[in-house]
Amino acid sequence: MSQQQTLAPVPSAQPDTATARPRLRGNLGVASIVFIVVAAASPLGVIGGPVPLGIAFGNGAGFPFSFVIATVVLLLFSVGFTQMTRFVPTAGAFYSYVSKGLGRGFGLGAAFVALLAYLALEAGVFGLFGPGLAELVKSYGGPDLPWWAWAAIGFIAVTALGYRNIALSGKLLAVLLIAEVAIVLVLDAVVVFSGGGPEGFATGIVTPSEIVSGAPGMGILFAILSFVGFEATAVFRDEARDPDRTIPRATYISLISIGVFYTVSSWVLISANGESGIVANATENPGTILQTTTQAYLGAAGGHIVQLLFVTSLFACILSFHNIASRYLFQMGARGVLPAPLGSAHRVHGAPSVASLVASGTVAVLVIAAAVLGLDPIAQFYTWLGGISSVGVVLLLALTSVAVLVFFGSKERGGAPWPRLVAPGLGLVGLLAFLAIILVNLPALVGETGYGPFSAGVLVLLAAALLAGPIVAARKRTVVLD
Repeated sequence: MSQQQTLAPVPSAQPDTATARPRLRGNLGVASIVFIVVAAASPLGVIGGPVPLGIAFGNGAGFPFSFVIATVVLLLFSVGFTQMTRFVPTAGAFYSYVSKGLGRGFGLGAAFVALLAYLALEAGVFGLFGPGLAELVKSYGGPDLPWWAWAAIGFIAVTALGYRNIALSGKLLAVLLIAEVAIVLVLDAVVVFSGGGPEGFATGIVTPSEIVSGAPGMGILFAILSFVGFEATAVFRDEARDPDRTIPRATYISLISIGVFYTVSSWVLISANGESGIVANATENPGTILQTTTQAYLGAAGGHIVQLLFVTSLFACILSFHNIASRYLFQMGARGVLPAPLGSAHRVHGAPSVASLVASGTVAVLVIAAAVLGLDPIAQFYTWLGGISSVGVVLLLALTSVAVLVFFGSKERGGAPWPRLVAPGLGLVGLLAFLAIILVNLPALVGETGYGPFSAGVLVLLAAALLAGPIVAARKRTVVLD
């Protein structure tokens, strides 16, 4: 067997530390990483889920502008994030950046929070996938089985794909992503070229009174949740081709593509239904408005296609977050934070196969617990775990922004101020505002009227994960994250 086929540990051209660590193998280009990351955002799932909710419980016809705000803030964050990439030659994403700027303790805390957030979201989306697949199968005369039985089918597929090389997942995600984006773009084009809906084109996106109407904070909340996953480009550094160029390009392309797609498609959805009745329509039919709109403009066949692609979109989302969580586990195992077997790569596939199986096992426990306890898969299981993920990811974005500012302000001085200090500083202000909005609205997000056991428990759990970092760092002094 040649050296290329054997399992490292081999040092990279730019080793993480003086001690060689196991490395994953891959040849991902910009397009492959973009497909994986954008699939995690689940574009069709967002247009069919958070968008109607943002319209109904947020700022109505002005909701599409929330995506503009979110995109601008996240672009400001990305300026500093990508500027720092060449100084962080490791595939640890958030925690490597935080460690480089704020030290090992905060870095490990960020790692624990990230792992918790991504595993929670992977498990939670099964609460959407199971019922979605069940309804799809029933609509074609198939058997009526519990949601968890259909979730198990998706779970087996995700586990099998996660065990293999990332290239296989990347190809599948590319196909699924192209299909789900294509059907929405076709709908967008038909509505636009037909002159809009019954009231023409919606103007709420550019009308200040509409943008601030209703509950704009809730609109921002649903908008920012729709972007979760874009920041994971750096997780695939070891498997990327020319990562110093690939990672920044993939980050910007992913973010801009998602932002434009969400903004335009949500505006078209409002236009297609008419501004005057869109809030009532979205409130009464949040789960079916995309399908009924597609049927109205593309016929029954279009409605069936959207129903099918909505399910495959959720599968792609789960697979993407599984790949992200597996690589967090791998990197933490390779650095001695978690048991060493997690940091071993498959001898043939060059994939984090052991870490993938552990991630699958964790998700399986959560899904089985939900089934045994009789939790509602959407109203309880998905929203509860989504609450953990939403707070965790925005907290990590803010911590990473602080790390960028500290790194360029005290450790790597010089260079142009805009990408190193100004843009990250403005991004941090926006992210802190987003975090405040999410914390204010967290009880409503998880189905509580005020801060109750679960919403308070979310904060306690994330705080414990963050504070565990300095404790573990003090006990494992040889661990190096950056």
